[in-house]
Amino acid sequence: MDEPELRVVAATVAAVETVGTHLRPHCRRGTAHGHACAYPRGLLSHTERKNGWQLAEQAGYRQPRALQRVLDRSVWDAEAVRDDLRAYVTDALGAPGGVLVVDETGFLKQGTQSVGVKRQYSGTAGRIAHCQIGVFLGYASAQGRAGIDRALSLPREWAVDPARRAATGVPPHVTFQTKPRLALTMLERALDAGVPAAWVTADEVYGNDFAFRHALATRGQAYAVAVKRTHTVSTWPPYGPPAQTRVCDRIAALPAAAWQRLSCGEGAQGERVYDWAGRLVRPALRDGWVHAVLARRQPARPEELAFYLVYAPDGTALEEMVRAVGSRWAIEDTFKLTKGQVGLDHYEVRAGRGWHRHTTLALWALAILATEAASAKGGTPRSPATASASRSACPTCAA
Repeated sequence: MDEPELRVVAATVAAVETVGTHLRPHCRRGTAHGHACAYPRGLLSHTERKNGWQLAEQAGYRQPRALQRVLDRSVWDAEAVRDDLRAYVTDALGAPGGVLVVDETGFLKQGTQSVGVKRQYSGTAGRIAHCQIGVFLGYASAQGRAGIDRALSLPREWAVDPARRAATGVPPHVTFQTKPRLALTMLERALDAGVPAAWVTADEVYGNDFAFRHALATRGQAYAVAVKRTHTVSTWPPYGPPAQTRVCDRIAALPAAAWQRLSCGEGAQGERVYDWAGRLVRPALRDGWVHAVLARRQPARPEELAFYLVYAPDGTALEEMVRAVGSRWAIEDTFKLTKGQVGLDHYEVRAGRGWHRHTTLALWALAILATEAASAKGGTPRSPATASASRSACPTCAA
């Protein structure tokens, strides 16, 4: 191992101790705190499968019960630890141009007893399967990216079933909430805590939800969220006559010159380069702000388009909108890393408390990797959005 690698290892060990410092005020007993510290240390180890037995063996325990208690019976406040995680990520990676990213991921399950599990679509599997769905809030900036919050989606049939709730320890105050509502609660927590965010971005599940978008606009938060191609928007002077139009039709009316080829960040195969076009649709109620439609198409397959609704200050550059949208893919890649390297999906618990505790500690492990990776680069990483053309404001085209 060369000197730079040794420095990273030493820094990571020190960062794990930082997690222990944050955990201590939230653990009632010293022994519980010791076991809780061993858990993220195991998640950051080279252990292939990060379940109770493997983590216990890695930590030198004779059997896994002590670490399993970290997820169920030990007395510690996972929500307070989550708040400390958010502050840690903000201190390390926070920047005025940061993006809050809503993402969800599936956790495949063989049985039907784990809290929230049902046959539902999982993007992880690419099909309908027995799984749990977790809604996550990530943070991305030029300094790095990490997860800062999490919520388990509780399907309606679970929420109204007293027997299933009791069997998996669902608290009385937990009721059915849509995924956009879960996401909005996490966003409000982050924004109220002062997380610096120029943008919020999310996929169609959230972008198609009016209440989700309206809540962000009401608090003056810029967003760039995906919507289906048939989503209807209102146009208003000076950007068009009072009317209702589909986003796909609004973009189809643009001239060829309106499209620009831009990168929205690096992917596994290199730069993600697409053609992009934006069009204003109406002024916002907030003075100096506008609503716009943004479109993305494949350069080699121009018939493949994706659409976004944008709420931002008037004059916001197209490249800035593209940067915000691209942050969602960065967070998707980050959660793939979290599953592979820190065992986000390796848990073996059925109760909701266990799920939230495990994911909280896994996000802490991810935050350590993210902050130490950023530090090891010796400076601010290149911004995820680069343009192949000169900067220009989102075009205001005739109706």
